[in-house]
Amino acid sequence: MKYLLDVNVLIALTQPEHIHFNTVTNWFDTPGRDWGICALSESGFLRLSTNPSVGKLTLDDATAILATLTSHPGYRYWPIASNWSSLTAPFAHRVYGHQQINDAYLLGLAIKENGVLVTLDRAFRQMAAPKYSKNVLLLEEPSERR
Repeated sequence: MKYLLDVNVLIALTQPEHIHFNTVTNWFDTPGRDWGICALSESGFLRLSTNPSVGKLTLDDATAILATLTSHPGYRYWPIASNWSSLTAPFAHRVYGHQQINDAYLLGLAIKENGVLVTLDRAFRQMAAPKYSKNVLLLEEPSERR
């Protein structure tokens, strides 16, 4: 299985003080994991981690962290060669707001590439619905599972 990391997973993975750091790190450190990022997750990570209210990193530091991550075993870059409309067509009717635009793009990419989007965001369950639930892995603390 190949995994595409959501921005929130990248943030949690790189901030030891993050509430989900241990959960994400335990999942990520599994040997043999085939994982990657795309232009959206990469730029989202840089945007948030350099935001003083979120990550407080300099752009140079955030870029260096990404470089370190991409040298981790199993890394692959996921190019986006399709437009938003074609990637999201199967579930676009379930995109209900402006904050889901990038999320939908990531889910659509995971579906197109027969991969799994790894996220901390429960809203992906609704967007994926049963038909695409196999394309979403929600990392949760044991106390959060329902």
